[in-house]
Amino acid sequence: DDCGDNIFDCIRLWAKDRGLYEKGDPKTQYIKLMEEAGEVGRAILKEDTTEIIDGIGDMVVVLTNLAELCGVPIEECIQEAYNVISKRTGKMVNGTFVKDN
Repeated sequence: DDCGDNIFDCIRLWAKDRGLYEKGDPKTQYIKLMEEAGEVGRAILKEDTTEIIDGIGDMVVVLTNLAELCGVPIEECIQEAYNVISKRTGKMVNGTFVKDN
């Protein structure tokens, strides 16, 4: 597999080789993402670290493919999100970050 150092390139090559971008659909990828999120939720409740790692990894793969099917590289999505959160201020309240208005 010659996908270079970028793991997202490796994911995209894997998906392209399997026809996911040719025959895939953002709606089915979104449904797959929700399915994987449910698996992560169950793993958290069971405190099963192996399954948490597996589920989060699966979610990143699905998100990479969802972004690609929507015509946007996942790296751009991550960069945009970081540009917003990097300027955000707030505090932790009951285990949740609450941003300032």
